[in-house]
Amino acid sequence: MSELVLRALREGEVDLFESLPDPGLVGLAAFGQRYGTMAQEGEYRPEWTWVALREGRVVARAAWWGGPSDDAPRTLDWLDFTDPDAAVALLRAAPFRAEYSLTVPVDWRDHPEVRTAAQDRADVARRCGMRLLVERLQYVWTPSAGVPDRPGRLRLRAEPEDAAILDALRRIFVDALDAGIRRDVERLGAAGAAVEELAFLKWLPGPREWWRLAYAPSGDLAGLVVPSRNYAGPQVGFVGVVPQQRGNGYGYELLVECTHLLVAAGAERITATTDTTNVPMAAAFATAGYPVTRHRMLLGYP
Repeated sequence: MSELVLRALREGEVDLFESLPDPGLVGLAAFGQRYGTMAQEGEYRPEWTWVALREGRVVARAAWWGGPSDDAPRTLDWLDFTDPDAAVALLRAAPFRAEYSLTVPVDWRDHPEVRTAAQDRADVARRCGMRLLVERLQYVWTPSAGVPDRPGRLRLRAEPEDAAILDALRRIFVDALDAGIRRDVERLGAAGAAVEELAFLKWLPGPREWWRLAYAPSGDLAGLVVPSRNYAGPQVGFVGVVPQQRGNGYGYELLVECTHLLVAAGAERITATTDTTNVPMAAAFATAGYPVTRHRMLLGYP
């Protein structure tokens, strides 16, 4: 077998990256997105895009994504191959250890060819030392769903002080259902996890003044909501309720407030995600008019 060449993409080699034959059953391509278009819009950088070549032909490709100001990629979200061994070699050769976000259709398990394509990619990631961290659902609100009515029980207040936000996050993180939060708490403790979450929320390009602390009728803190944006458009950045106020439907109410604020700011499409195991939040999205549009598997290094 001829030698395998593993390298980063060079400027002007988009056609080379796109030359790999792939049916587009999973990944971003399954939703009509093209690497070339996204790269032209600044979503990908050549140095964070790698190919495996055999006799000048692409047999595996991978692209890592990061924000405009990031020094290292945040996620691997493009991985295709005709040779799984070459894909393993490619991921091992590239100097990145970001989580792999494998996006699949909501009904991916119902279609054998889609299920196989997803499992093949997950197998390559596992051979490189990754493991499944969590499965998540993506939701999208559009005006056709209507803006949900405000229940009106909570009093929301803008909070410019990071110390107050950190205190709310520390409290919300106690027994949180979100798998990523639980991992961060195990790794860093509640205080450290709150610092990391705050840094992420501030990294998002949405305005800081949109953030709101929420208070119950009793005057006690109920939770935090962060309407925001990612680099593609408006999103629900964070919704969390403190343990003492859970079970009152406040998560739904915070989501409604988030929707109202983003719509008032001109949003015509709002994205959001939650773990497949977070049943209360999934119910809130359904009630607020956010249908499920994508399923994601997150795999990462221990």
